[in-house]
Amino acid sequence: MTTPAGSGTGFGSVSWWGLSPALDLQAESPPVDPDLREDTEHTTPELDVLLVGSVDGRHLLRTLARAALWPRRRLHFYVLENNLEAVARHMLIFSLALEEPEKMGLQERSETFLEVWGNALLRPQVAAFVRAQADRLARLVPEPHRLAEQLPWLSLSALKFRERDALEAVFRFWAGGEKGPEVFPMSRLWDSRLRHYLGSRYDARRGVSDWDLHMKLHDRGARVIHTREFRRWRDTGVAFELRDSSAYHVPNRTLASGRLLSYHGERVATRGYWGDIATGPFVAFGIEADDESLLRTSNGQPVKSASEITQHNVTELFREVAAWGRPTANHGTPEQVHGEGPGSPERGKRAAPSPEFTVHFLPLGSAQTLHHKSCYEGRFQLLYVACGMVHLLSPDLGACVAPGGHLIVELARYLVDLRQEQLQGFSARVGELAQAAGFTPQNQDRPSETFARFYKSGDSACLRSHAAVQSTTPPPGALVPPAVQSATPPPGALVPPAVQSATPPPDALVPPLEARNPPPEGLTQPSEGKTPPSERLKLPSESRASLSEVQAPPTGSQTPKPESLPRLPDTQPPISDL
Repeated sequence: MTTPAGSGTGFGSVSWWGLSPALDLQAESPPVDPDLREDTEHTTPELDVLLVGSVDGRHLLRTLARAALWPRRRLHFYVLENNLEAVARHMLIFSLALEEPEKMGLQERSETFLEVWGNALLRPQVAAFVRAQADRLARLVPEPHRLAEQLPWLSLSALKFRERDALEAVFRFWAGGEKGPEVFPMSRLWDSRLRHYLGSRYDARRGVSDWDLHMKLHDRGARVIHTREFRRWRDTGVAFELRDSSAYHVPNRTLASGRLLSYHGERVATRGYWGDIATGPFVAFGIEADDESLLRTSNGQPVKSASEITQHNVTELFREVAAWGRPTANHGTPEQVHGEGPGSPERGKRAAPSPEFTVHFLPLGSAQTLHHKSCYEGRFQLLYVACGMVHLLSPDLGACVAPGGHLIVELARYLVDLRQEQLQGFSARVGELAQAAGFTPQNQDRPSETFARFYKSGDSACLRSHAAVQSTTPPPGALVPPAVQSATPPPGALVPPAVQSATPPPDALVPPLEARNPPPEGLTQPSEGKTPPSERLKLPSESRASLSEVQAPPTGSQTPKPESLPRLPDTQPPISDL
């Protein structure tokens, strides 16, 4: 079985790392209104950001690390994911990044972060840290008062009680509630995914990885990714080899997730690895750097690899976070840095204040219902949407953005399974969805190929009300609001992967009754009391799998057509053992 280029099965149905460089969200948000600044002279202005599918917290970490370069603002990050494992990884990563410097040194912290974040296999010391932190978080999640005392930056109040219970079950699994490597045999699962992805090309997998790297990633701007590190990650799942290769043998349980598969006619919940096996975690921190010397080339070849650049960038982020409240060297322009005058006793030094911030996690699948709550309507100054969640961009979601607010959409530039014409089609479709949601493209001298940027004009409310009264049978070619679109996209439409895979708690292996009776083929199953989702943008996603594909290399030939992208299986409701 040969998987043709453009089939997109390498992206997976769950995202564990971003496919774009980290952003400073304050640089992307609208500036503080001068009139508002005068009115709030004695209070701190607020910045509310909604992130849909940000996955790994890289944008939040970079924003917090560079907070001292901007006028002081109280930051509120509202994070909306489609699986609870991603929420748990957010909590684990932030608890590591905000660890007291006396408890964990800077180098140890950055190395631990890289292994937990991007490696399929861990060293025993790092695995022990994950177990300890997971056990601590599992005890804090069901106790809101203790959680507020020990993690004041975290808010889980918006999550449903069943989601909190499932989140606790995820941490229990990470903490070793189920013993033995056979519970999550990461090496076997990785190899099985790779065999299914490559098919008859598996024996030539090194040549395939070299082709994807040199002819796709390098041509799209990621030239610092070295052949050796990319080939090692494709073979073993280890992206950052900071010690001897023999030290990495403990499965990284934070990359485990659940999915409903068909087995002997039954829909059963199976734990496995359903993430990316095509691009890798090198793009988020490894292809850009503030220090230009890291990107220097010699004889046409980069001097530093993506792993080295990633380690440097992460270490600098953690260094900035550790400097909160301590005197540091003055960076930035006088307009950006406050509290220093010509007569300051320590010119060139400043105290890096701890930024006031809170990370709020929203319920799964609430993107289309947020505007029903008055506290969210017109609240956010910045909306970020990942490429795997573009199908959620709609007038309803746009109603949560304040007039003048900005929208950033991650494009599919670094998805190696997409051809150039598919990338262009995806970008064009993103523009259509953004304009239908009430946004206008920003004027840029050099438009970015990685992000699409928009702003919300003042008459967006009129556009949304007009969209609400449109006919349910519009003329051909008209942009249809999500409330009246068909759940089934037309043939050939680009639909992003509904990375909303079923995410059962790790100890739940029995699907609910509604999962055992899926809707007829070709129809989608809307959530309770909800309108069917809008026409989706098709990005690469996992094709329908069977349980045999998880346990053994696939057989047979089920080659998708190269001219269209396969759809994810219909999204199933979260599985719970309650």
